Amino acid sequence: MSKIFQFGENVPGYSIPVLNEREIRAGAGIFFVLMFVSIQQAALLANFTLLKYAIIYFLIDFSIRVFINPKFSPVLILSRWIVRNQTPEYVGAKQKKFAWVIGIILALTMLVLAVIMNTVSPITGLICFICLIFLFFESAFGICIGCYTYKWIYREKAQYCPGEVCDIKARHEIQKTNFKQWLVVLAFIGFIVASTFIFHDNFKQKPTLLFGGGEFKTEQTK
Repeated sequence: MSKIFQFGENVPGYSIPVLNEREIRAGAGIFFVLMFVSIQQAALLANFTLLKYAIIYFLIDFSIRVFINPKFSPVLILSRWIVRNQTPEYVGAKQKKFAWVIGIILALTMLVLAVIMNTVSPITGLICFICLIFLFFESAFGICIGCYTYKWIYREKAQYCPGEVCDIKARHEIQKTNFKQWLVVLAFIGFIVASTFIFHDNFKQKPTLLFGGGEFKTEQTK
């Protein structure tokens, strides 16, 4: 029974229970795609059906992770299979549990407001935005925002953070950025801004069909 209800796994060489950051990032990516598509449908098409399903799926999966065992999370099982050929990157389970509890609180709030009460408001919009930010940073950059919050609240150093960000160390030369590189970034931002003014009118024109001619139309524009 203790092997079913536990959080984290005991790995030789690690003094505390740990999780595989690679499968966690893959799981965050799966949920990011689901939430992004469902939020886009709600915002652009006023269709909240997929979003309501996504909220329920999110809450169930995270509840299994926190209250039963991350090994039995459906999304993490799928993620584990996807990254099965990659070398595990172990992270402390304690801070991940705290981050996932935040996710459960956000999902419960959305369940009440968006699913049960069937309402929409700036509150639901803000929660959706926060969820997307959390999921994107985890999947794209390996940055667990909830784990950083853990340090501020408990006033203790988290162990075994992704990429060893918890440990104070000098950056390698390949990790450093210089003035010329930042100039390139600024120049690219300037190009983006300028291009919106130069090409905006041309890009607004609807495309024509390559085969058959005529203007491309969706069901909403017919």
